[in-house]
Amino acid sequence: MIELYFRLGMKYKDILKSLALEGFIISERHLHRLLRARSLHRRRYDLDAGIDFIVDQLQGSGKDHGYRWMYTKCIQHGIRIRKEDVRILLSLLDPVASQLRRTRRLSRRQYFAQGPNFVWHIDSYDKLKPYGICLNGCIDGFSRKVMWLRAARTNSDPKVIGGYFVETLERCGGCPRLVRTDMGTENVVVRDIQRYLRRDDVDDRAAERSYVTGASTANQRIESWWGVMRNESNHGSRL
Repeated sequence: MIELYFRLGMKYKDILKSLALEGFIISERHLHRLLRARSLHRRRYDLDAGIDFIVDQLQGSGKDHGYRWMYTKCIQHGIRIRKEDVRILLSLLDPVASQLRRTRRLSRRQYFAQGPNFVWHIDSYDKLKPYGICLNGCIDGFSRKVMWLRAARTNSDPKVIGGYFVETLERCGGCPRLVRTDMGTENVVVRDIQRYLRRDDVDDRAAERSYVTGASTANQRIESWWGVMRNESNHGSRL
């Protein structure tokens, strides 16, 4: 019980009050001894920041995340938190989804884009790398229009991917409201350009928020397009 209260981020005096309500009367010094015995050191972790971050994620794209992926996102955003803490917090903040996840009954993710050029999805395709063909593509999330599909000797050079992005911006006469990629280093130039171009905008996706990352498998639109391409290629090879 003490460990649960601690992991929920309760202050020491609140932990003592809660224990007293349960009939356990101990001093604060004794509480600290019990916490040390369990290797619980609050100063090393930022539970408050973790709670705020997870709540924010659950209100947006993170509502379908499991605790392992949510923990990874916390670490990526510089939040020091235990993986077990993330699991407990998710089970408390979103108990229905946690139960469905345990029984493998989660509903399929719903995709939504507000209109053309609201979000562009960028991804690389590595299945042809053994043959010296490195693909990189971008698709508009609303219309499914292919913004570019390029083959080169590399798709891991940030300058190459950034070049595709700039060429497309010049052709279209502007940038999307949001760009989504995976977390690969090949996308850092795209990230910097997108954030720079959107730095003075005032909408809810301006500046830093105009670029988001996630697992490649969760980048739905472009992953779906790669699947179509594979199926069409396999069909052609069988004819």
